[in-house]
Amino acid sequence: MLKTVINGIEFKNPIIAASGTFGFGEEYRDFYDVGILGGICSKGLTLNPKEGNEGLRVYETSSGMMNSVGLQNPGVEKFIEIELPKMLNLNTNIIANVGGGTIEDYEKAVEKLNSTDISMIELNISCPNVKSGGMAFGIKSDVAFDVVSKVRKLTNKPLMVKLSPNAEDIVDMAYKCREAGADSLSLINTVKGMAIDIEKRKPVFNNIFAGLSGPCVKPIALRMVYEVSKAVDIPIIGLGGIMNGEDAIEFIMAGASAVQIGTVNFVNPYAGKEIIKEMEDFLKKEGIKNINEIVGIARK
Repeated sequence: MLKTVINGIEFKNPIIAASGTFGFGEEYRDFYDVGILGGICSKGLTLNPKEGNEGLRVYETSSGMMNSVGLQNPGVEKFIEIELPKMLNLNTNIIANVGGGTIEDYEKAVEKLNSTDISMIELNISCPNVKSGGMAFGIKSDVAFDVVSKVRKLTNKPLMVKLSPNAEDIVDMAYKCREAGADSLSLINTVKGMAIDIEKRKPVFNNIFAGLSGPCVKPIALRMVYEVSKAVDIPIIGLGGIMNGEDAIEFIMAGASAVQIGTVNFVNPYAGKEIIKEMEDFLKKEGIKNINEIVGIARK
């Protein structure tokens, strides 16, 4: 009923744990069998280990949360040596989320992942391009095209590109990434925002700006998934503020072949299991035999 296929990879259901919100999967095994999920995206990986940002990293805001974690991770080699073997025992698709400060970082990280048994690579192009003054790779379409096309040449793994809502033109960005060789697209990443501590009279985060996620971004994410799914002919994985089965169904109807759940995992550690059940119940109630019957059904 919920089975779907993305880039030749079979998913038992369209629910995927989003990068940076589910650790490496082990952290949630005390709550439910995470193997029931369609897939798990790894914590964001970089070529070399990163300690992440200093100062406050997570901040609750109206109908959502902000984070400035800074891609703290053990680096690709340690991930492959220590974390990946455990992830591969979770009985679900493993998607490696890869970031970098230069195109060379992306290339080297992806090359190291090629020989592993991960199912897919999710390229995070929201990372700051250190050679271009810190502007993210995912802001300008031509820059995104460059990094995606170079990574595409280095791997035979299905390549999913994660789009930033801060892109100058999300539809053009999607089109250029498709043209560069992306097999699928995931969107949206966090929205750039900030918060101010009025007692201290200064920004809450050391980096001033942070990533906003949660229910507050859902209408933006849903709109972008709708627009992008009409513009390109590759699978779309929707994310942004999904808190329950109804939210997930909305994204499917907007054109997503699957969805990722993120912030909800912090609010409700049982969310993955519950959302799968709620989606199944909806399909049964509506007499829908397969989730794929309603992918993009709300598009005009």
